[in-house]
Amino acid sequence: MDENKRFVTGLDLGTENVRAVIATVSKDGEVSIVGYNEGKSAGMRKGIPANLTGPAEAIDRMLGDAERMGGYDVRDAYVSINGSTVISTHTEGMIAVGAVDHEINDEDLARVEDVAVTGRIPANRDVLDVIPLEYALDGQGGIKDPLGMAGARLEMRACVVSALTPNCENLRRATMAADVKAHRLVPSVVAAAKAVLTDRQKENGVAVVDLGASTTSVAVYEEGDLQYVGVIPAGSNNLTNDLAIVLAIEPELAEEIKVNFITGNFNAEKSLAIKVGKKGERVFDRKEVEVVAKARLDEIFSEVRKKLKSAKYDQRLPEGIVLVGGGAKMRDIDLFAKEALEAAVKIGVPRELNGVAESIAKPEFATAVGLALMAAEASQFDSAVAKKTKKTKGSKTSGFGFIKNIFSKF
Repeated sequence: MDENKRFVTGLDLGTENVRAVIATVSKDGEVSIVGYNEGKSAGMRKGIPANLTGPAEAIDRMLGDAERMGGYDVRDAYVSINGSTVISTHTEGMIAVGAVDHEINDEDLARVEDVAVTGRIPANRDVLDVIPLEYALDGQGGIKDPLGMAGARLEMRACVVSALTPNCENLRRATMAADVKAHRLVPSVVAAAKAVLTDRQKENGVAVVDLGASTTSVAVYEEGDLQYVGVIPAGSNNLTNDLAIVLAIEPELAEEIKVNFITGNFNAEKSLAIKVGKKGERVFDRKEVEVVAKARLDEIFSEVRKKLKSAKYDQRLPEGIVLVGGGAKMRDIDLFAKEALEAAVKIGVPRELNGVAESIAKPEFATAVGLALMAAEASQFDSAVAKKTKKTKGSKTSGFGFIKNIFSKF
């Protein structure tokens, strides 16, 4: 094995599923996918850890195959964060930098960013990212990068993304319990946007909607920058639960109906009966099923539209909407979203990938791929260089030894 390979890992820890993507980064910056896997999640509720053991066990089980495929032992990762506590806030800051011929440097940029954040983001929130939207020097605005320019007064408008501190800390602890350090926490929809959007889309104006199991996230881009992030505490699992309640059936059967029979095109001609169940076939009225499904989808996309309206981007996105996440696999969901949001809609998949990437060119892998790409772009390579025989993933997922392992870290 080449001991000089540089590795990055994206870890998408969702409510229903956990996914990982391992990639190598060449000296010229080319990213190649070398390992990936997905598995069932545990201990997560609406994107937030409900306990430490569940997520840690899920990560540990899932990473084993990904590590064996990539020939590499994961120690650090960019990790997704979700939940309705993830929000964006627009802030402003201004500092005096000296005489009119003062040359703006990195220290000045750090100072004005600190002024824009301090006192404007509550103390019980972790700042996940600060995106400078515009700088102004001595009153002249519209500056994207003032580094090296001259001026006496520096101002900045920024979009600050944050989440509640306890949620961030517990997510870090959960990954650390699986021997993985969360190098950075990134909102899942922002990571997905990194994998599926082009620079042109971000410049013209586009929104990414991540349809997850228990949450639906929205991110808006314009003029090349992130402008808004919001999370709705409802997802595709809500549709499954609705079907289970209304039809008086077990959730597993409701999930089968959702996956195999529900489409976003409710006006299409279909058979009137739905037949499911391998043992003892059961028949359901399609009209009743579609009434339940449409009601829940109407509610979710109505909330998405409210998010766009609150961000002042409803029907103001030339590049339309890009759908990602597991919920984006529903047949014709793009047609439903187009009608509900009155905008152009398409399904987004990770693009322009190298290596063993064909199997993960799917909307549900967008977040994990985006996390790995962000780590590569930031040159945050993992501290280990190759897979060692220190441990076997999945070997500590039950019993007293696993619990002891968790608490020994804190």
